[in-house]
Amino acid sequence: MKQTSHCEHSAETHEGALQSPQRLRIAVLNRQFSPTGGGAERYSIALVEHLAARHDIHVFAQHIGHDWPGVTYHKVSQALTRPRWLNQLWYATTTWWATRRGFDVVHSHENTWHGNVQTVHVLPVKYNLLHGLTGWRRVVRWAKIVTSPRLLVYLALERSRFSLRKPRVIVVTSNSLVPQMQAAYPASQGAIKVITPGVACVLGAATALQKSKSRRELNLPENGFCILFVANDYRKKGLPTLLQALSKLPVNAYVAVVGNPAQIPHFKTQAQALGLVDRVFFLGALQDVTPAYVAADCLAHPTLEDTFAMVVLEAMAHGLPVVVSAARYCGIAALLRHDQNALVLSDPLDSLALAVELARVAQDGVLRHQLSQGGLMFAAHHQWAALAQQQEQIYQYLARGKRL
Repeated sequence: MKQTSHCEHSAETHEGALQSPQRLRIAVLNRQFSPTGGGAERYSIALVEHLAARHDIHVFAQHIGHDWPGVTYHKVSQALTRPRWLNQLWYATTTWWATRRGFDVVHSHENTWHGNVQTVHVLPVKYNLLHGLTGWRRVVRWAKIVTSPRLLVYLALERSRFSLRKPRVIVVTSNSLVPQMQAAYPASQGAIKVITPGVACVLGAATALQKSKSRRELNLPENGFCILFVANDYRKKGLPTLLQALSKLPVNAYVAVVGNPAQIPHFKTQAQALGLVDRVFFLGALQDVTPAYVAADCLAHPTLEDTFAMVVLEAMAHGLPVVVSAARYCGIAALLRHDQNALVLSDPLDSLALAVELARVAQDGVLRHQLSQGGLMFAAHHQWAALAQQQEQIYQYLARGKRL
């Protein structure tokens, strides 16, 4: 199938598509502002790129791996890398001081008490710690919390973050996060808005020539069935299960792993123990994951916890069939249909079930085509051009209220 582009808008054409009454001065808070950081970072970056031509955007980050015309970058000091909670408190305090005046909107993607737009990418700390606990179990958990400076700081920051003392909007990245937010912070219900991740454009499936070229560039075998895995937290996103599944697949199947290079040694050892040393290829963190999507035959994402999973959407935009955990583990799965635009795993720890689904993709050309087309249609309805417009409407709403 020839690779075709279905981009309704690029970042450049999007500038003319949006109609906003005023140019705003916006501060964006994200400690890691680099496309190699993960889904939350790529989400933040995409919004900045789509809105930079229309607004005066200032990024405050401790690690900056991004350069975009019209964006002003502010390097935030990192007094201590450890403990992480102390650095989080330092970052929150430093950015509060730097943005307390002179901005129409402060948009935080971090656990900070300031920011009239707060985007939530993960489950609330309070929900993780206390949800479902009653009686003595809840008392024991609170005893653990009050004796832990780390947990106290995280909870205090989060409570202030979701406080509605001043007008603010709380953006969550999937519908699956809404009930957890409401359970942990009931008062936040009226301030919540869902803006899912998106893709810049829908490129379509790669040609055989494009696939072969990308595999050579990435030093992957040109022949065989390439299963792509993209994550920074290999364990949480399900690489152990995927390696177990790979051991049950024919020898022409192999896995390409993209993500945090610090975790490679541990999982190389696991691959060796399973006799898969020649069938698992660790590519490390890629500044641009596109070549990996082009090289792959499918994406496996047997995640144990993901509020949305941008990588699944990005793979769909490249026409890849995807195998993904069910909605209780992965937010995007609540929007997908099994056997139509994805293969959905009921249990992400079931390596045999994962192997069966991957084998179906590898062996059934009709299913492969159906999943590819269904994924492309799904991705076409989740493009950053429209999502950035929703974000801009929030900015304008808050800026008008501030002026009044």
